[in-house]
Amino acid sequence: MFFQILCKRLPWLILVMLGVSVITFIVSHLIPGDPARLIAGDRATEEIVAGIRQKLGLDLPLYEQYWVYLKGLLHGDLGTSIRTGRPVVDDLLAFFPATLELAIVALVFSMLIGIPLGVLSAVYKNSWVDQLARTLAVTGISMPAFWLGLGLLIIFYGHLSWFPSGGRIDSLLGDPPTVTGFFLIDSLIAGDWDLFSSTVEHLVLPAFTLSFVHLGVVARQIRSSMLEQLSEDYVRTAQAYGLGRWKIILGHALPNALIPSVTVLGLAMGDLLYGAVLTETVFGWPGMGLYVVESIQALDFPAVMGFAVLVSFVYVLLNMLVDLLYSVLDPRIKDAADEHRQHYHNFATVLFARLFLVSTAPQPHDAARAAANYPHVSCRNSGAIADRA
Repeated sequence: MFFQILCKRLPWLILVMLGVSVITFIVSHLIPGDPARLIAGDRATEEIVAGIRQKLGLDLPLYEQYWVYLKGLLHGDLGTSIRTGRPVVDDLLAFFPATLELAIVALVFSMLIGIPLGVLSAVYKNSWVDQLARTLAVTGISMPAFWLGLGLLIIFYGHLSWFPSGGRIDSLLGDPPTVTGFFLIDSLIAGDWDLFSSTVEHLVLPAFTLSFVHLGVVARQIRSSMLEQLSEDYVRTAQAYGLGRWKIILGHALPNALIPSVTVLGLAMGDLLYGAVLTETVFGWPGMGLYVVESIQALDFPAVMGFAVLVSFVYVLLNMLVDLLYSVLDPRIKDAADEHRQHYHNFATVLFARLFLVSTAPQPHDAARAAANYPHVSCRNSGAIADRA
């Protein structure tokens, strides 16, 4: 099963990554402005600007620039950042843990709030609970993340002073010793509870902002799956046996309803990495989102393209992992694959037999002899001749 999915997805992964590299390269170079002029400054002479442009390879035709970029990409080289002067790979790896930590916490928020919301909405269908849950879900899907983030900052930082305004940790405490790059885990490993509590406080608002959109998506998916499961025969059978209502809902219906939601949750992780761009900008979160925004402002083409390629690769990889996990959770997928494999085996067997029979069929000069031996069968029907023989 793993090999089949890998063989099916790998060509698409290559095509998607190639398409992403082409699109990001074209879009990045359509941004008005000259990076060489930006680096040199307004007072620089044309000779200095031309020298910088030649050093960066910006004087080459676009197709040659893309070919150079593609060759580097195949070797894991995303180029050198114009803004920082460091390899883009090193910059992205430095900022990736912060973005990934924010995305994981946001996904946890989406599950902790969205799943109960969807269950209650399905159990109390068409009641005020259902209407409230559906309203919250639609609001989460339609509300812009930056608007929600600014609103939360005004309320919980400006008026109530419950949470800090931004950043990843209190600047007075300093960063924990780097082990995993995740401040929550690193602060626990260091045994520093002040660092841990500061990390949690700085995570709450940006993580909730980032999760709010996917919270609505998860709630709607769970509601739809729960309504489908609650109408199944096994639920009525369990009720007839006298099982409690919530035991049926939580013990039988919900686990089955969660299986289709694996796809939504897996793809949501990729969306959270993209969605972190606006959230990190609003809250000053030092992750890849803030890095790419600053790179766009500086016309840093390699950094922008590197960010798009990395996140696209993670997204496609998550999609493939979701397929693998789905085949494990839902036996029907494996049964269908086995049936398809058996069908292919039968087809291959029949095809081989037909080819063998054709190759051993009577030749034209043997037609008279074949007709004499098998008077009731046409010599053209090699399959029937083989059966008769």
